[in-house]
Amino acid sequence: MDFRRSLIYIPTRLIPLHRRHNVWLIVIAAFKLAQALLFSVIAMGALGLLHKDVGDLLTQLADYLRFNPESRFVYFVLDKASLIDDRLLMRIGEVGFVYAGLDLLEGIGLYLEKTWAEYLTLLITASFLPWEMFEVFRRLTAIRVGLLVVNALVFFYLFKLVMVRGKQKRSSVNSEPGA
Repeated sequence: MDFRRSLIYIPTRLIPLHRRHNVWLIVIAAFKLAQALLFSVIAMGALGLLHKDVGDLLTQLADYLRFNPESRFVYFVLDKASLIDDRLLMRIGEVGFVYAGLDLLEGIGLYLEKTWAEYLTLLITASFLPWEMFEVFRRLTAIRVGLLVVNALVFFYLFKLVMVRGKQKRSSVNSEPGA
């Protein structure tokens, strides 16, 4: 037997030479990382507005953008801005950073194809689906339907992936000698 050949031989069933990433996990990871960036920006924006008069800032913005100050929409937004105080801004910032951290964790874990990340994403996505369905039935908009469809597709794909991997794991354990 050739000595060099015996050193190079690696059973391909156990250790693949070049493992390809699951494209759909990469897409979901990119979506989660983009979501993390969005929530981080929202949180930083909310914390940046601390100790400022939000109503006054929105009035200045409406003037700068030359919105009609007597329009119903501008009046509605300025009226609701008076409800925003520092406590609410702090809460928005905290919740935004928590969501950003979870999305970052999910995104990195899915990119690295970690099983725990698949289960975490499955759990979090499943927990939001009923609320998203309620929101779609409450008021039908393209954005709400789009988010529901994307999250449902993510959920069903990850559920299928977890089930297939579980079956493969069980079949490999049962087929091992001595099992």
